[in-house]
Amino acid sequence: MEEIDRQIMALLADDGRMSFTDLAKETGLSVSAVHQRVRRLQKRGVIRGFAAQLDSGQIGLPLTAFVSIKPIDPAAPDDAPDRLAHLQAIEACHSVAGDESYILKVRVASPNELEDLLQKIRAAANVATRTTVVLSTPWEARRPPL
Repeated sequence: MEEIDRQIMALLADDGRMSFTDLAKETGLSVSAVHQRVRRLQKRGVIRGFAAQLDSGQIGLPLTAFVSIKPIDPAAPDDAPDRLAHLQAIEACHSVAGDESYILKVRVASPNELEDLLQKIRAAANVATRTTVVLSTPWEARRPPL
């Protein structure tokens, strides 16, 4: 990957709303050249999209937890992500090595909602769970080193 593409990605990772004009100024390219490079990065799947980063506490979801899951029946099909995709409180699903099969990042409004969500996860995917509640988040969503 070219260095100029890395520079464009770093700028967009820091400010996804940066205009093509501002990107051009920062990179020394023309606006049309920046536009072409961004579109090419999108077509290649390097840039998957642009999204607002929301403060979960401000939108009524102050409780974050990580839920590790493993199948009750190890011989059962490995389809937990498909079985859990409908649960909107699950923000991320990571396949992991180790004792558990997946780690889910969830955000809910209260401990009672977390308890309800855990029951839904267990029932939908036929899994055992282990939950870690987040006390605070000094930082997250860091951009990768480019």
